[in-house]
Amino acid sequence: MKLSVCTISFRHHLHSISQLAEWAQVKDFQGIELWGVHAKNLKKDPSYNKHWLSSYSLNTSMISDYLPLHLPNCDLMRATRDLSELGNIWGTNKLRTFAGQQSSLTTSDQDRKSIVLNLKKICKELEKEDQYLLLETHPNTLTDTVPSTLQLLNEVDHPSLRVNFDVLHIWESGVDPVDALLKLKPFVMHYHFKNISSRDKLDVFSPDNVYAAAGSRDGMVPLFEGVLNYHDFIMSALSMTDVEASLEWFGGNVKEVLEKDAEQIRNLAKNRSRLYVS
Repeated sequence: MKLSVCTISFRHHLHSISQLAEWAQVKDFQGIELWGVHAKNLKKDPSYNKHWLSSYSLNTSMISDYLPLHLPNCDLMRATRDLSELGNIWGTNKLRTFAGQQSSLTTSDQDRKSIVLNLKKICKELEKEDQYLLLETHPNTLTDTVPSTLQLLNEVDHPSLRVNFDVLHIWESGVDPVDALLKLKPFVMHYHFKNISSRDKLDVFSPDNVYAAAGSRDGMVPLFEGVLNYHDFIMSALSMTDVEASLEWFGGNVKEVLEKDAEQIRNLAKNRSRLYVS
């Protein structure tokens, strides 16, 4: 089990990347997931890179960005190459994006074909650098359901296309995350962990709200205090595959919540190891 802290969790805080790296090291995280805008701004200072981060015994688990699949080819390819360069600077081969800006039900056949074509182009570009494009399972995208996600992976049909398995959003789509993982497992390279107090609070994670400094945080709860059973999911996931996950927290008391969640996850993994050895 490898755990990362997301820099997006500190988007409204006055913490430098150095302060975050120092804290993550002390709290025994293995990596940092860089939000795309943070990686782009840090590029202005060449002293920040994979070598600098490794001095804290940390790696960059993933860069999470939003490639403009709706823009003309020249703009999309420029954005892809820029993101690929950031991946090389920070030493990660995992680059995350969303699969469009509409749900699978409302996306027209023509728009879907366009997205598929663009994803193929992106994957061919990233393949040159031995990098992977991870589509996040997310509402209002073409990966908002397991069937649509599998269909999209089949349509693009490229080894560089993988999945960032957001457990809560999978559950939000109405399926058991463990059942979904069984179907998507060959493509999953990373996980996002977060939880909610009840299903009727899920709107708190809508982009317009969650990225706003004054947005509501009502319903956001620590990982093991929500309606989604992370104990069972993590135990099941560990029995199936290696797990590299980012703790994606958008609420208050960031450090306290992340530290507690990470400690509980490690305890689960240790207990499972003891049971396995026994």
